[in-house]
Amino acid sequence: MRRLFSLVFGLGLLCASSAFGQFSVSDLSRLRNYESQRSSSYDRSGGNDDSSELKSGQELTLFDETGPAEIRHIWITVDDPEAYHLKKIVLRMYWDGEKTPSVEVPLGDFFGLGLGNYTIVNSAAIVVAPDKALNAYFPMPFAHSGKITVMNEGSKDAGDFYWNIDWVRVPTVPSDTAYFHAQYRQCTPCKGWYHGDFYSNNFHEAHQDPRWKNVSGDGNYTFLEAKGEGQFVGVTLSVFQNQWGGWNEGDEMMWIDGEKDPRIHGTGGEDYFNGAWGFSSLYSFPLTGLTEFHGWEPGSRFSHYRWHLEAPVRFHKAFRATIEDGHANLRSDNLFSVAYWYQMEPHTEFPPLPPVESRIPKIYFVGGPGQDPNMK
Repeated sequence: MRRLFSLVFGLGLLCASSAFGQFSVSDLSRLRNYESQRSSSYDRSGGNDDSSELKSGQELTLFDETGPAEIRHIWITVDDPEAYHLKKIVLRMYWDGEKTPSVEVPLGDFFGLGLGNYTIVNSAAIVVAPDKALNAYFPMPFAHSGKITVMNEGSKDAGDFYWNIDWVRVPTVPSDTAYFHAQYRQCTPCKGWYHGDFYSNNFHEAHQDPRWKNVSGDGNYTFLEAKGEGQFVGVTLSVFQNQWGGWNEGDEMMWIDGEKDPRIHGTGGEDYFNGAWGFSSLYSFPLTGLTEFHGWEPGSRFSHYRWHLEAPVRFHKAFRATIEDGHANLRSDNLFSVAYWYQMEPHTEFPPLPPVESRIPKIYFVGGPGQDPNMK
């Protein structure tokens, strides 16, 4: 029972090397050695103007503190009149004076809102509460300094940007502590190879193609490629479909420490996100969820999360996490993802963040079902 409480209510497993981690219910009676702190947008005059303005093109610093310390909770809400502002505001985090960020993600995607609109998320690591309240509970330790910024890449000003960041100052950060990272990726669209009859769902023509059997993982959508020592703790994935049918027959495949074959090879998209037999309704649990789902036609929307808190995927030299878009990557959908992991620094420099307009979900003409005028 103690282990169950730790899994659901605590995130100690997220950063197992940390000596301080998050509390579980069974640990609430322990008096730990830290100083409670908060960084906030509150009105310094004592009034009620508790937000900051985030102008178009402006960078705003939310957190800039010295360590040793650990961030325990981030709360953000924003009043922005611009459509898709969740895709246009970029969140970045830097640890111990590094020049390139350990976190670089559009604000909405970081909180599981990868299609740019607000939905409710109720998980152990991320919570989006009514109304437009963005919460993260990942432990984020740093030895010397921590900095969090947001950049408005939209064309309109965000008049009210609020934040509370709860953190603790600690005596020391153990030398084996891994640092929090999050990386955004997308394919818009993915380069599928099949343009035949998706309606019948039997793929008879596709079976004749040698690409139907994908044993190498070539063409898979990549969540993350990392070098160093660390552990993969989860992913959010949003899909905006260009074709009829469903993206979810794609398998996840993960390579660890340069091995030739994926050590982790799953059985399908809904299986990876801990569902079964396709998707039929929304669900949101501590470790897994489907928070957006709109059928199977072109323009359908899916948003998922999966936290590996039961056993973060450990790597010592290198790690690559991928998933197919449809079986053997035969589809051409739009995928948007954030990978979350902890590793020892330094980390590999991230791929450039895609231009802001390419992050906006839209249907692309890729041919095949739903877009082919010859299809009935």
